Amino acid sequence: MKVDILAIGIHPDDVELSASGTLLAHQAMGKSFGLLDLSAGELGTRGTPEIRKEEAMASAKLLGAAFRRQLDIPDGLFEHKPENWLKIVREIRACQPEIVLCNAIDDRHPDHGRAAKMVADACFYSGLSKIETVGDDGFPQDKWRPKAVYHYIQDRHFKADFVVDITPYFSKKMEAILTFRSQFYEPDMKGPNTPISGKDFMDFMEGKARVFGRSIGAQYAEGFTCSRSPGVQNLFDLT
Repeated sequence: MKVDILAIGIHPDDVELSASGTLLAHQAMGKSFGLLDLSAGELGTRGTPEIRKEEAMASAKLLGAAFRRQLDIPDGLFEHKPENWLKIVREIRACQPEIVLCNAIDDRHPDHGRAAKMVADACFYSGLSKIETVGDDGFPQDKWRPKAVYHYIQDRHFKADFVVDITPYFSKKMEAILTFRSQFYEPDMKGPNTPISGKDFMDFMEGKARVFGRSIGAQYAEGFTCSRSPGVQNLFDLT
């Protein structure tokens, strides 16, 4: 299924935390999006791969994603090698997105930066006709290169190359995050504490969105970085 945007994360909740408001904003403009988890998040302290998959699919339904796919790239133990990036190429060619959103180029969790590089490279390789892949239907896939790759900002704060106003969609973004009940704060939650399981982390999420929003006069926003300068047709598109 072709989509306008493919949002990719190495862990099942990465997209919800950092780019789901942007996806909702573009959905309201008539754009479609799909979600791709590279791993099952099996090394996470809380929950299990099975629980996290259930949560991820519930979140995808809440957000209105065209689809959500999960690959079997090993959480934490993956390497940037053809065995792994070819799996991403197949997904890109299958849904032919114009834009790919993916992990932060550097972050507290080392998986994020490594996944960012692997996804960006896969987007390039996907446009090479001599790299051959076969789709789920058993037929050869056509080459496809997204027009742009943008990296959402995660735990570490970076100066954003651009920000997206998500004010009307912030409450739904937070609802999607809390769909991952095994990972994030609930008053009666049980299990070991982690850096993301406390109420202070949810407060941090709101504070980060407010910081990005302030730079454009919005209440809430999400920030992104890009490896090349984005172009605009109209200066009045910039706020």
